[in-house]
Amino acid sequence: MMQRINLYTVDLIKVKGNGNITCPECGIGISPDDTSEEVYTILEPVMKGNQLQKIVIRCNRCKSTISLTGFSTLNKEPNAQN
Repeated sequence: MMQRINLYTVDLIKVKGNGNITCPECGIGISPDDTSEEVYTILEPVMKGNQLQKIVIRCNRCKSTISLTGFSTLNKEPNAQN
């Protein structure tokens, strides 16, 4: 029997606080400060030129794949003119 893989996208611009999120499937807390890979595994950083566009991670509890987006706003310099 094949296991179904759930795919989610989380826009970090809409996340309040310090970047901590919860898995949309199982609700486990995912912290950007956790480098142990016990809770999640980084599958792929996606770059456009030299700017980070998204990071694809896998929740180690439920195996859902989560695309973290919203880095384009974080990449802008604070004093950049639009």
